[in-house]
Amino acid sequence: MQKSFWREWLLPFILAMIFAFFIRSYIGEARSIPSGSMEPTLKIKDMFFVEKLSYRFGEMERGDIVVFWPPEELQPDYPYVKRLIALAGETVEIRDGTVFVDGTPLDEPYAQPWRGDFGPLTVPAGHMFVLGDNRPSSADSRDWGLAETDHVVGRGICIIWPLARISILR
Repeated sequence: MQKSFWREWLLPFILAMIFAFFIRSYIGEARSIPSGSMEPTLKIKDMFFVEKLSYRFGEMERGDIVVFWPPEELQPDYPYVKRLIALAGETVEIRDGTVFVDGTPLDEPYAQPWRGDFGPLTVPAGHMFVLGDNRPSSADSRDWGLAETDHVVGRGICIIWPLARISILR
């Protein structure tokens, strides 16, 4: 009887836990949104899938929704979710709410209007400039500075809950 329990229940359970740990650590995971800083793209309590492979084998791209650990001085309890605006070597500036990267205005249909100014700022190596889509009520690189690229957890790819909002993120 002891062998049967081990073979039929305990071993499959242990293997499943190891497999789940591997997937969550290296491939992807579900995350929820605790604030309205990414509205209307992501709403409070939306669940979305974060994949962790593309940045291991490819480059980050402007417009990606990135999940990352913010600067330590913010004493974060959880990773932040923001839109990637500028990468190392690029100069970002905001004039009357319009974001410019290297002098070119960005087309941002996802962003809530905001009439502020920022910069110009050239992003140093190993860093990125991020903004929430809800510009009037997002704490982001305008407030606490640049995020480090080696603190990125992954890229948001799709909303998975609630069912009525299932969609690909862009």
